[in-house]
Amino acid sequence: MLPIIDSHIHLYPASDVRNLAWTADLPPGHCLNKENSVEEYRAAARSPALRGFVFVETDRKSGLDEQEWHHPLAEVEFLTRIANGTPLQGESFLPSDKDLVLGIIPWAPLPAGVSSLSRYMSLVKERCGAEDISDKIKGVRYLVQRSRPGTMLQPGFIEGLKWLGQNNFTFDLGIDARSGGLYQMREACEMMGRVYEKEVKLKIIINHLCKPNLRLSAPEAAAHPDFLDWKDSLQRMARFPDTYMKLSGAFSELPPQEPGQPADIDNLVMHMKPWVEVVVSTFGPKRIMFGSDWPVCNVEGPGPDLSWKHWHDVVTAILEAENLTDDEKGMIWSGTAAKAYNIT
Repeated sequence: MLPIIDSHIHLYPASDVRNLAWTADLPPGHCLNKENSVEEYRAAARSPALRGFVFVETDRKSGLDEQEWHHPLAEVEFLTRIANGTPLQGESFLPSDKDLVLGIIPWAPLPAGVSSLSRYMSLVKERCGAEDISDKIKGVRYLVQRSRPGTMLQPGFIEGLKWLGQNNFTFDLGIDARSGGLYQMREACEMMGRVYEKEVKLKIIINHLCKPNLRLSAPEAAAHPDFLDWKDSLQRMARFPDTYMKLSGAFSELPPQEPGQPADIDNLVMHMKPWVEVVVSTFGPKRIMFGSDWPVCNVEGPGPDLSWKHWHDVVTAILEAENLTDDEKGMIWSGTAAKAYNIT
């Protein structure tokens, strides 16, 4: 049984649901419009192979000015309590859950430029508290999938990325090719070219396969512009050796599953084959990492009790179908995440 590092999860207490930027339109009772806790995550994963997780910021309400940083900094404090094993009353985690926290990727105001970014990261370190867990702050994310066109090409954004590399932080790149537009991938390619033109050492960790149009069937994908444009951009991204890809986030892009009725795994593997083969051939197992995208995987997956395990089983079948060696599988399940995020 190969050890697992889940490279992409989100957590938030019930008291902070109202502070998330994207929950206003969710109906009462929606699986994301409620607390999503470590306790629930453990129950969903229930895998003896799970070594731990990397927490990725949850898109709290924020802005580029310092007076708008309260909610993402409060998120850092929340994760600090988990990593220190010091829950407040009503927070659904145990002191022993601190061992699951392998990495924390907070929000950061990248478009604001180096001065603001440096100031913000100093505040993040302060929020890590007297029992300093700042070594678990592995990098940052500024979610660009809902940003204005051109955001990634702003001078402040580019200089901020270079600053991250100089200070040994990673950058999680969250774009949405299907819903946000394929232009985001083309813009990301240009951004990478500008960042890496002077041998900057920055690890860019791409989320969720760039959320491609997985609603296409495998036969129609081969000649469809959505697939061809996605493939071209992905190949361009992979030419930069410090880019990585998360094998995650597919349930929200695939045809929805019925609650309590997981889709047939072999059918899902065949459905995803065109996209998976591009990812494996371009990035290779040493630059691909497993992520569950919990609890977002519950939305179009088979539900909170089944989605994490179902995605785990789908990935298991994908790696078998790609005829990977045990060492290559081990990289995808944990080795790549450990290398990319400097997890010891």
